[in-house]
Amino acid sequence: MSNSKKTSALQEKEGISPPESFSPKAIATVQKFRKVQPSASELVTGILAGNTTVLSRAITLVESTNVGHLAKANEVITACLPYANQSIRIGITGVPGVGKSTFIEAFGKYLTGLGRKVAVLAVDPSSTISHGSILGDKTRMEELVKDPNAYIRPSASGETLGGVARKTRETITLCEAAGYDTIIIETVGVGQSETAVHSMVDFFLLLKISGAGDELQGIKRGIMEMADAIVINKADGDNIRNANLAKVAFHSALHLFPAKKSGWTPTTSTCSSITGSGVSEVWDTIVKFVDLTKNNTYFFEKRKEQNQFWMMETIDEQLKSRFYHDLEIVKTLEATKKEVREGTISPFAAAQLLLNSYFK
Repeated sequence: MSNSKKTSALQEKEGISPPESFSPKAIATVQKFRKVQPSASELVTGILAGNTTVLSRAITLVESTNVGHLAKANEVITACLPYANQSIRIGITGVPGVGKSTFIEAFGKYLTGLGRKVAVLAVDPSSTISHGSILGDKTRMEELVKDPNAYIRPSASGETLGGVARKTRETITLCEAAGYDTIIIETVGVGQSETAVHSMVDFFLLLKISGAGDELQGIKRGIMEMADAIVINKADGDNIRNANLAKVAFHSALHLFPAKKSGWTPTTSTCSSITGSGVSEVWDTIVKFVDLTKNNTYFFEKRKEQNQFWMMETIDEQLKSRFYHDLEIVKTLEATKKEVREGTISPFAAAQLLLNSYFK
């Protein structure tokens, strides 16, 4: 056996020695950038210039639950309003597994190919136990996220009813001001978020798949009534025949619902996000809808009603936020919760005591 020193493969080459330290100037620059909070006017300037980094920072600001950020966020939104409202807002929903993200990527790529600028606001479900959120839409839309004419913003739904991100409505305004002419909002698809999304979009698209068992008996009446179009996704390979059968079944079901105020007759079609079949037809349908509703003024009236609705929602939101941040409430809330748990006071009486304390 040789007496020569043995070395592992990891020891054979020394490689390049790392620098003794990073440049203090470089570290200071990075730290300064992280700490600098741009002013409202700087954020607005960046948004109007189409700077996506600034847009993301502005959205983070409006999503903040910090009461101190509210005034600045409102200043940014107000300054962006004159540049908003020039887009088509599309809500897309469907149960988990229906292929929403895959469809949105195929649809978004088709739209950018037409020269449109697309913003995707994807609401990720937050766990009610850990309050964590995956925020994985950017990884599911690998091609679209690299498209210079597309912007994807995943947001945790938080604790809001139905899983709709609390500030999605304001985010729409910021994206429109940044020049995005097509706003796509992907809902969680768990049942109640659709109502909130319907109240902030122009066109509501319901994605379905064949063989889910709901063609004839499990159809949610409320969601079906809201839909402006139903698209049977995953219509490829051996599933084409089943998708066409599902299309016929849903088309028949739509006739059971009353006529829409918009004057629009909901459509049904099939689509494959993998092959691209049917994607262009979905856009053609949306364009026809927009043309019809703009000509009969429903498009504009609906947006006015939506603005009024979100004013009322914002009042509710602010009252709730201010209540829970009130110092007196913060002091007494936990003790009151304990009394309710122990049964020494009813939940209704406890709530009234807290409200009386707040409004005194």
